[in-house]
Amino acid sequence: MDVPIQDMLNGLAEGHRRWGFWKMYDFIRQQTSHRWNHKRVYRIYTQMQLNLRRKGKKRLPARSREALTLPISPNVVWSMDFMHDRLANGRAFRTLNIIDDYNREALSIAIDTSISSQRVARELTNLFEYRGKPQMIRTDNGPEFLALEQWLKDRQIEAKFIQPAKPNQNAFIERFNRTFRQDVLSQYLFEDLDQVRDLTARFIWEYNNIRPHDSLQNLTPRSFLLKYGKLSTAQIDQEFPTFQQDGDDDNFLHSSVAN
Repeated sequence: MDVPIQDMLNGLAEGHRRWGFWKMYDFIRQQTSHRWNHKRVYRIYTQMQLNLRRKGKKRLPARSREALTLPISPNVVWSMDFMHDRLANGRAFRTLNIIDDYNREALSIAIDTSISSQRVARELTNLFEYRGKPQMIRTDNGPEFLALEQWLKDRQIEAKFIQPAKPNQNAFIERFNRTFRQDVLSQYLFEDLDQVRDLTARFIWEYNNIRPHDSLQNLTPRSFLLKYGKLSTAQIDQEFPTFQQDGDDDNFLHSSVAN
């Protein structure tokens, strides 16, 4: 009787090593036809010793910061940030991560050994073509971002810079970065940038379409946008590449939850 649940949990644990019980259970309820009681699933989950060890939270010192407000619609506030990692041969590379704060959607992750302010501008221009322009883009005070202040102003976009050494003022992208590092960068030894880009493309599709988000009422960014963003399924599936799925993505999804 418990074998189907065990198989499902095994598949999820193998494909999504950082997911805890509730993330798995929300996925099962939303993405499959199974309607197992959560108590039953949790009993099997613990019997399989899939519990993730959690460290106790540390109390942080009081900090002065600006309030991080939640946008009321898409394309109000985007956030972007850089991350760094290395290939197996030691060669360093960077990623430029861009999200929409409204539904935490991963809009783009550009990957290269070097990403200049001109490259950031090109990546944003490509996003503007299909997604439209945001009212504001929030970043830290990196030189590549500071160099774009006038460029953004010329396009009627406000450049919002957080206070130095206050990453908590850009909490949405910081949380996204942590997930990207745990699920991709820290999981693999990459031989070349093509491998990084391939796994990142799969991560983006899964992050936007499959992964339940606690901050979105356990909905995916796609589901949240459909429910509250006043957009139709046809609009987002035809116009937003971040929600489109190809054959490789389909195989990747099914391999992670195979019975």
